[in-house]
Amino acid sequence: MTETPLIGDFSPAPDAGLSGARIGVVTFPGTLDDRDAARAVRIAGGTAVSLWHGDHDLQGVDGVIIPGGFSYGDYLRAGAISRFAPLMDQISEGAKAKHNPLPVLGICNGFQVLTEAHLLPGSMIKNNHLHFLCRDQRLRVENNTTAWTSQYEAGAEIVVPLKNQDGQYVADEKTLDELEAENRVVFRYVGVNPNGSRRDIAGISNAAGNVVGLMPHPEHAVEAGFGPDSSAFGDVALRGGTDGLGIFTSVLTKIVAGAK
Repeated sequence: MTETPLIGDFSPAPDAGLSGARIGVVTFPGTLDDRDAARAVRIAGGTAVSLWHGDHDLQGVDGVIIPGGFSYGDYLRAGAISRFAPLMDQISEGAKAKHNPLPVLGICNGFQVLTEAHLLPGSMIKNNHLHFLCRDQRLRVENNTTAWTSQYEAGAEIVVPLKNQDGQYVADEKTLDELEAENRVVFRYVGVNPNGSRRDIAGISNAAGNVVGLMPHPEHAVEAGFGPDSSAFGDVALRGGTDGLGIFTSVLTKIVAGAK
């Protein structure tokens, strides 16, 4: 009989030296995973700062997470309305800065927002099977040089939850070839392509590597007792998978190192 671990039994203790890094977590109407993303930042050792879509101030944060959900109900097209939120102007400006560009992570709906805002190329459309899908998904880290992946080995595999309806990443062949040639495919689906995404792409980055979009949810794989039942790094207890934690420790480590 498998025993459920006590919460935190197998979660690494946060690095107190990372607490100075402040990561903003944006909330839009319809956002679902903002609290989960903020909790992931805190578990990783950083300081989470709540940001409201209608504001014009990033509050001096060192990085931004645009979390998952159904911003504005996805009534027009996933992420299409959020693109025009006042705070997105500040995020786009920071992400495109030539000196010390702002690290930005878009998860699921956040990935959709980043493509709509043209911070990342391509687009997200409905899953090829036209159904909402929720499952634990294995991914391969194709690029460990981005602001969000440095704590992983290149080629490492992770298991994190996936839950989406508009998760199929599409782009023209020229764009796909450029992403491959420039090593901007950051994550790729392993074992099964759950939504028909071109070339099994699960996540990509901009050319500078500070902006990353990822369809699966690493914030749901950071704490033992609440994570997946499996891990790509070895056997874990029931719901003991924490493979997603490295995404958050990666950006915190980069921010703290850059501040020294």
